Order: sequence, then structure tokens, then C-alpha cells
Amino acid sequence: MNKDPIIWVILKAILFFGFCGLSLWFSSKIVDRFNEKIEPFAYPQRIISLGPALTEQLYLLGVEDRLVGCTVYCKKPKEAESKEKVGTIIEVNLEKVVDLKPDLVLATSLTDPKAKEKLKDLGIKVACFPQAKNFSQMCDHFLGLGRLVGKDKEAKKITNSAKDKVAAIKEKVKNLPKPEVFIQIGAKPLFAATGRSFINDFIEFAGGINMAKEAKEGIYSREEVLKKDPEVIIIVTMGIVGEKEKEIWQSYQTLKAVKKGRIYIVDSYQFCSPTPVSFVEALEEMAGLLHPELYPHQTQ
Repeated sequence: MNKDPIIWVILKAILFFGFCGLSLWFSSKIVDRFNEKIEPFAYPQRIISLGPALTEQLYLLGVEDRLVGCTVYCKKPKEAESKEKVGTIIEVNLEKVVDLKPDLVLATSLTDPKAKEKLKDLGIKVACFPQAKNFSQMCDHFLGLGRLVGKDKEAKKITNSAKDKVAAIKEKVKNLPKPEVFIQIGAKPLFAATGRSFINDFIEFAGGINMAKEAKEGIYSREEVLKKDPEVIIIVTMGIVGEKEKEIWQSYQTLKAVKKGRIYIVDSYQFCSPTPVSFVEALEEMAGLLHPELYPHQTQ
């Protein structure tokens, strides 16, 4: 089992939750769709976030003073580490949540469904943000969050800036050779980023070809990777797990990625739980790995 818990639960979310019911939903006690008007007096003042990306987005929107609680995995920005902790991204300490008297809880697809229902039964408003399946949807979710907390203009400004930067990167690499890439986001079992994950956007926007794009499931065989022989292998994880996986791949001396020294390890937080802003940062890193001639300072 991959020892990085957050990457493991996120990749499971991508597989099991990212493909269905991707439209945002809210508790009927709040609003049914993002485009419904929310009166200023209704904007939440005591928010609990149950997702690292949601927590980071609240800081981007400048409403961190309203954040009264978050998960133990909410570590970005660094200031979020000092907020009250109410559980993990799956398990929720309901007693702690109630004690904090929130007027809004932001949940994700990973949040324990029973906990979400219990919170609603207790009269606590809950908004659920499913895993985005691409960059466009990620921006839509961010705009929805902005409307929910009364920061529409700020959200639009941030997403427009992110979209402009993404477009600039795509333009920069569009005429370059497209290397075939295998992105590994889990070790035991071997797990790949398919075309149904927003990670596919990182590859294609950066001017690469996702070797596992057409795979129906993320679980992938090492034999298939060896057969397809990608030019680049990217391991999304942290610490010693990533180094061990890199050593395993390097033992296959005939692989193009090994012969060219193009096996890289990237930050799981950066690539698996991005905001529109950190998506751009991760995309720049990806473009640098796929096209070192353009970003020579980024290759490891």
C-alpha cells in the first residue's frame, strides 16, 4: 500500500467518484445551483472545510478569517495548519464540528456520506464539491465557491488569470514534439492517471501524450508500461515511496525513460489537490519536465 495517505485517497476519489455526478450539489437548505442568487446576509461567517484544496481556495478568496476548522491534511497555506482540526478528509469528528458552531461545512466526495447526512440532520448547512475531472471544471467549482462566500469578483479575477496562464503555456509547447508519458499516482497496486482525471490535462496542456488516457481503470500493470515503453515516467508521491518506485523503474534498463534519464518524482499535494492557481504552477513544472529545452532549471 502506498504510504502517502492523501495521495491514496485522492486517487481513489478520482477513480470512484470523479466519474459520476460531477455537477456540484448543495444541501437544499442552502442553494440548488451556483447561479442562484445568494443574498449578502446569507454569506457564511463560520466555515469548516473538509478538503485541502477547499481550504486553500478560501485563503485565495481572502475569507480565511471565516475558516473556523479544517482537516489534518489542510497544510496549505502554512497558516491553515494552526486552524482547529475536525478530522481527516474522510472521517469527521462530528462533536468537534458541532462545538465550532459552523454556518457552513464544505465537504468533498471523500467525506463520509453518513457524516454529511448527520450534519444536515443537525441543521448544519453542507455544500459538497466533487472531484473535478478537468481544469475547466476546477475553475467552475472555484467560481461556485466564490459565489457561495460572496467573493464572486475575486474568484473571477483569479480564474481568468489562471486560464490566461494556462493558455500561454499551451501556446508555448503546441509545436514541440509530444513525448509519451506515464504518470504513476499509486504504487501497490500500480495506479495510473487516465483520461478521466484532471491530471490528464497536465500532460496534454504541457505538450505530452498520456499513455494511459484510454484505460478504463486507473489500476495498471507494470508489464503494460514496459510494453508501451514511454519516454517519460512521472511518479506522483512524496518521500521514500517515490524513491523506491523510481529505483524499480530504473532496473528496467531497456526502457526509453531509463535510458534518457527521464523518470521524475513530483509533489502529490501540488498535482493531486490543486486550486486554479496551483494548477498553473504544477503545469509549468510539468511543461519543464516534458520540454527541458524550454525550462532547463526545472528538471531534476
